[in-house]
Amino acid sequence: MKYDDQMKHRVKRIEGQIRGILKMMEEDKNCKDVITQLSAVRSAVDRTIGVVVSSNLVECVLDAEKNGQKTDELIQEAVNLLVKSR
Repeated sequence: MKYDDQMKHRVKRIEGQIRGILKMMEEDKNCKDVITQLSAVRSAVDRTIGVVVSSNLVECVLDAEKNGQKTDELIQEAVNLLVKSR
């Protein structure tokens, strides 16, 4: 699968958020603030998973249709990946 710049940018942004959280912890920042940032990272990771799975699904379905293959299993696999990620 080809990972586009948007996907890579999302992961880099998450990396920056995590570095910021670590700095907050090292500076003994308020627990509520740290948890808020951790929740933001979790949401960003969830959205990134959705983008990666959906992009991969589109790519796989188009290839399967082009080759005359059924797409049911591909769709079920994508759904399973999303469910497993939670």
